[in-house]
Amino acid sequence: METPHNDFMPFFKPKHIAIVGVARSEFRFGGMSFLQKYLEAGFPGKLYPINPKASEILGLPAYPNLASLPEVPDLAVVCVAAAHVPAVLEECGRIGLRHIHILTSGFNEVGTEEGRRLERQVASIAKEKGLLIIGPNCMGPYCPASHLTAWGAIPGASGPLGIISQSGSITQRLTEYAYSLGIGTEKAVSIGNATVLNSLDFLEFMGEDENIKVIAVYLEGLQEGGRFFDLARRIVPRKPIVLWKGGQTEVGARTAASHTGGMAGSQAIWEAVFRQTGVTPVSSLDEWMDAVMAFALLPRPRGRGVFIIGGGGGISVVYSDTCILEGLDVPAPSPAAMERLLQTVPQSGSIAGNPLDDWQTLVDASYFGNILELAYGEPQVGMVIVDRLIFRKAFHIPDIPDPTPQTIEQVKQKGHLKPTVFTVDSEGGDSDLALAGTNLRAQFCRAGLPAYPSVKRAARALMHLYRYSSRSGRS
Repeated sequence: METPHNDFMPFFKPKHIAIVGVARSEFRFGGMSFLQKYLEAGFPGKLYPINPKASEILGLPAYPNLASLPEVPDLAVVCVAAAHVPAVLEECGRIGLRHIHILTSGFNEVGTEEGRRLERQVASIAKEKGLLIIGPNCMGPYCPASHLTAWGAIPGASGPLGIISQSGSITQRLTEYAYSLGIGTEKAVSIGNATVLNSLDFLEFMGEDENIKVIAVYLEGLQEGGRFFDLARRIVPRKPIVLWKGGQTEVGARTAASHTGGMAGSQAIWEAVFRQTGVTPVSSLDEWMDAVMAFALLPRPRGRGVFIIGGGGGISVVYSDTCILEGLDVPAPSPAAMERLLQTVPQSGSIAGNPLDDWQTLVDASYFGNILELAYGEPQVGMVIVDRLIFRKAFHIPDIPDPTPQTIEQVKQKGHLKPTVFTVDSEGGDSDLALAGTNLRAQFCRAGLPAYPSVKRAARALMHLYRYSSRSGRS
């Protein structure tokens, strides 16, 4: 839909919101839950609950309809039953309310003739009245800077991430995931059936938003392939697009049709589009978040060589294999670097080289900093992976203060010259270990240093970063 992009701002920075279809008292998903969450998030503007049978809801004056409001709101959230949505849209048109989020489901996605008819009616009214509509069947806009957070991480935090998704639950999950790792979201939108405004309208909008550094997209189907291709070619050189394509299998495609009424499209075509546009494809929530974290927090690499610090003998072997299988290189240290390592790495219980098996890097932050400086000085090294152990009884390590804050400071003191990530392996079924690993990774991430639960996930994220940087001419 051809619309000036600044006309999208009322979706994300409204001063007044009308919620059409709010129950009088009992909690239920929809108008009541959205009103509660806006209040919980501290939305600073006016909230107008609409219910013809109520005079007050949650301490706020209630109104029988949109026409009775004392002013025209910037945004309407429509939560009435599907059959009543067209009448609400007509009223929006009459009072000049153009920005609308339809939460209600029961349209094309249900696969009935009535649902399809109602969705065609929504599109027709929008065209006639000049309405900008998100949905139907979606969670709508999200913007922590505006306290517009009725879903996802509440109240959330501002940051470099933009999210566009056909799935409300997946959009919500990514905002929460990112927030737990200290990465904020500038704007997110769940578009559902995308009857009027589609994913490409918001991709173009976010591509021009200077506050958004990385765009994460979840799509199940796409109608305007040529437009997507052109937009991606234009946006990717300036900021990465990380795309999780749903409906890659026959069953997934069939499920996508019943979810948002969209068609998934040929996987072979999508793979060709990824190659030609530089869009970064991912295939799971974890890979999505891993790539976003690398793009948001790391400098661009100058090569695919990786220096691995930490681990043990066997772990070093596995880490090398994993990095190489993901497309990275594990170069041998230069003669000068190897000489320095041989002078400092203990002969017993450690292995000098790349990977570096050296227990001192785990307990002595200053020593770790010296090793990091050595790695940064190696021209064939473009990235660094640092393995961290969770200290526990199984390890013969002295009882010392947690070296994590000093380790983080060493990376920052060295200027984070090359992409540096941490791995904290806490898998294996031990709930205490898992919790400790989650907390330790979050400590690194909140300091601006990506931390991953496995070397495989770290290596894949770094390879995504390297491919993007190489294509964009930044490596």
